[in-house]
Amino acid sequence: MNLTKEQCFEQLLLGKDVKSEGWLAAIRIDALERARSLHFPSERHDDWRFTDMSPMFQHGFQPVGSFARLALADIGKFSIPGSIRLVFVDGYYDAGLSDLAQADAGVTVASLVERSGDQQIEAHFSRHVPYQQDAFAALNTRFFEDGAFVNVSGEVAAPIHILHVATRRETPSAIYPRCLVVMGKNSRATLIEDYAGIGDGVYLSNAVTEAVLEEHSQLQHVRVQREEKNAFHIGHGSVVAAKGSIYTSTSLAFGARVSRHTLHITQQGEGAEMHLNGLALISGRQIADTHTRIDHAVPKGKSVQLHKCIADGASHAVFSGKVIVHTGAVGTDSVQSSRNLLLSGKAHIDTQPQLEIYNEDVSCKHGATVGQIDADALFFLKSRGLDDVRARSLLTHAFAAEIIEKIPVPSLVESLDRTILDERMKVGE
Repeated sequence: MNLTKEQCFEQLLLGKDVKSEGWLAAIRIDALERARSLHFPSERHDDWRFTDMSPMFQHGFQPVGSFARLALADIGKFSIPGSIRLVFVDGYYDAGLSDLAQADAGVTVASLVERSGDQQIEAHFSRHVPYQQDAFAALNTRFFEDGAFVNVSGEVAAPIHILHVATRRETPSAIYPRCLVVMGKNSRATLIEDYAGIGDGVYLSNAVTEAVLEEHSQLQHVRVQREEKNAFHIGHGSVVAAKGSIYTSTSLAFGARVSRHTLHITQQGEGAEMHLNGLALISGRQIADTHTRIDHAVPKGKSVQLHKCIADGASHAVFSGKVIVHTGAVGTDSVQSSRNLLLSGKAHIDTQPQLEIYNEDVSCKHGATVGQIDADALFFLKSRGLDDVRARSLLTHAFAAEIIEKIPVPSLVESLDRTILDERMKVGE
């Protein structure tokens, strides 16, 4: 099926009617109206001018009527030993695949729908993501079936693993993952958002995550996008950081034909820190777009960002990172770095680190580099008996490892390391 962009959008607007009551029903109605008025972004939108979304617009995405029944063996390769696991299949919560045994009194990990009456959900749901200005966020807010609710009040030792699995369908499907995280005062947790596919079907995963960090809380947030290669992934994350809080994000993009992740962080309290680490590793005709925005709105904030892109084949990677230091944000300390590796003459990388500074009492710097594999390092490895494919794979892995190794879950680091090496070997063959 080949559709126009307008037809694709109209098909999405015909998504499944999800019934809600009270405050959530009002939000869903408003989100649908906003989606209709916004429509899909075009190349005339500055934030989208580098990203070719036309492969997605060729499909008519259908709502998912029910989720597939999977066994634990089907998700075994995604499991994280010792974690608190919440599993969603095709957008629906699957209690049978979830494992909440490690959850103690300091954390609530549950289905959004099952806990819809919780005061924290009503206070924060859709209050931070700008669905009024973003058509994809509006569609998610209107059509999501269920989502993850994480409320942390103490120190949680076990990592919290939110696994979203898409299964193969006869027709292209639209899935709307959702996640709300509330970190109470002085709380600590590690959260892993994991987006994966089973089968090679065409689907759209349109995800929204909101995270609220109250005073002196700390959140280690890992986001892994490893969708199937024929999939499309659009993600939006909104984070608000209160006084003395520390938000650390490690975001990885490996899968999907076209993917885009937008992360917006607002420093709302003095002395909050934000540490952002990102990696896009793509090949073939993949497109991976990462947009970040950090708003330093109050004094003494700190942000450190390192983003890497590795592009092979005829792929296209995009990074746009904006740091805004507002008038009253004196004493801000911000560093932003974009480092990129081109593995093919046909691959393309666009990088835009940006600073907007509206006062003088700050320390801010940024930079970007784009290069190729070091010829001397390649020669050294080959002189030690490695063939060209193996040598290039090891050097690529070494470039990526700086980001992967920041993940505070050793079993996940080991799994991702193995995946990267295997994928690089396949590409080189």
